[in-house]
Amino acid sequence: MIQAEWLYWLVGGLLLTMAAQMATDRSNPRRFGSAAFWGLLGLSFVYGTWVVRKTAPAAPLGAAVLAMTCLAGFGLTGRGTPRTPAPERREASAARLGSRLFLPALTIPLVALVCGTLAKRWHLGGRALLQPGSESIIGLGLGALAAVAVGLLVTRERNPAIAVHAGRGLLESMGWALLLPQLLAVLGSIFQTAGVGTQVGRLVTHLLPDGHRYLAVVVYCVGMALLTVVMGNAFAAFPVLTAAIGWPVLIVRLHGDPAVVLAVGMLAGFCGSLVTPMAANFNLVPATLLELKDQYGPIKAQLPTAGAMLVCNIAIISVFAF
Repeated sequence: MIQAEWLYWLVGGLLLTMAAQMATDRSNPRRFGSAAFWGLLGLSFVYGTWVVRKTAPAAPLGAAVLAMTCLAGFGLTGRGTPRTPAPERREASAARLGSRLFLPALTIPLVALVCGTLAKRWHLGGRALLQPGSESIIGLGLGALAAVAVGLLVTRERNPAIAVHAGRGLLESMGWALLLPQLLAVLGSIFQTAGVGTQVGRLVTHLLPDGHRYLAVVVYCVGMALLTVVMGNAFAAFPVLTAAIGWPVLIVRLHGDPAVVLAVGMLAGFCGSLVTPMAANFNLVPATLLELKDQYGPIKAQLPTAGAMLVCNIAIISVFAF
């Protein structure tokens, strides 16, 4: 049976390999800080297995996060020059391949879809082929591996190490912002544990008139979008707003369909992700990678779409949840 932990170990091993490359790259003036940052993250992926199994303490993971925060916060990480083909060669290859360059990217969702729908029913030796309950994450990991293979095949690259070097370059370009979704999602859990959602729910319940379901839907969806703008991540806003409005008001009091309320409510949060610089890995990092003149260009371009989607989400919950 293929287990999700194997993919976490693979990610950890890949990060440790890239950290070793960074430590030996003299073109990076902060190579040891970069190697320490990504090496700690790689070790966390491996060590986390025993923390989940409760056979090892979680304190070292917390210490690793604090150390990574200091490395990034004090500017001790930097960028090197990975061993990849020259820009002229890459441009010529892109012009030659054209739309075939999208094949690796399309491979990932295709494999994930197969694993999440078909492969979850497959068995080998009387046991499930994929770990039950983790089919989607396993599909994502297998899809990434398949995408690398397809990319090497499409580009006719015979050296698989090029993919590792290119990945390391992208890793260094994105930097600490790559971890924002995970850290902000944890922040949402902390807020929920601290009872923020419960207190907000009491306030909203007191202020909302009884029976005004459409007003409650608007408050829930707009609140999801606005809190996501502040926190930068819909996964962080979701537990707070769902505990405050989604579950106690829309589902329990107004008898809304949980599947519709919760799924579309999360989508309303994603509307906020489109228009906030706090979601740096979605909005600011792409602008830097693409060398756009306007750092906030993606946000400005996505603002109309986010507004239209938010209106549609409100309408969907209002029509189909009750």
